[in-house]
Amino acid sequence: MAGSQETYGKKEREKKRLKKQEDKKKKAIERKANSKGGGLENMLVYVDEFGRFTDTPPDPSQKVKVDADSIEIGVPKRAPAEAIDPIHQGKVDFYDSSKGFGFIIDALDSERYFVHVSGTTEDIAEGDKVSFELERGQKGLNAVRVKKT
Repeated sequence: MAGSQETYGKKEREKKRLKKQEDKKKKAIERKANSKGGGLENMLVYVDEFGRFTDTPPDPSQKVKVDADSIEIGVPKRAPAEAIDPIHQGKVDFYDSSKGFGFIIDALDSERYFVHVSGTTEDIAEGDKVSFELERGQKGLNAVRVKKT
């Protein structure tokens, strides 16, 4: 005669599965016993005017009427910007004539801008007051069309 097909491991797995099922049933019975009941009304949550959760409904007298036509969907239109002068004034902070580059400090916002010899219209040196325009470079804004003032 052939032996039983149930091994010790199979028996243990079956015991664990049955125990899990029993535990699940016990938890469900416990939840039902401890629940308040009442259905949907006990599950509702309201949000007050300050954005906090509460279980009491809002007062109808506090309700604010919103005009649907006043709601703007999308990006709001910008006011026309003032024409900004493209020519900036500044002072040469550092300039290395042997390497052909330096930095200019803007007089208005004290920003430092890179300047290359190819962006100058005349020779400049450290301490010179200059006027310049800005262009986007590889690593940020660069001063171009630099002239002494």
